[in-house]
Amino acid sequence: METLTVKVRQKGVITLPAEVRQRYNLAEGDIFTLIDLGEGALMLVPKVSEVARLGDEVARQLEAEQVSPEDLLDALDKERAAYYRAHYEEA
Repeated sequence: METLTVKVRQKGVITLPAEVRQRYNLAEGDIFTLIDLGEGALMLVPKVSEVARLGDEVARQLEAEQVSPEDLLDALDKERAAYYRAHYEEA
């Protein structure tokens, strides 16, 4: 297990070492859950946003179905046109 030292700065800011941020693909604005393990031990666990998780799932499904972003946009344009015709054009 690797041991690293970090310092709590003004307003409780902790800077994670660059090698840790790179290894785990962490970026500014990422959210963590802080778990108190007791006896002075704390654990930070990255919390993946639900939007990012769902976006990744959609990307996996599109790839599995071999649907390109262009195919998706074309289908969206067709659906939008059909919706417009059904709801806004005079009969």
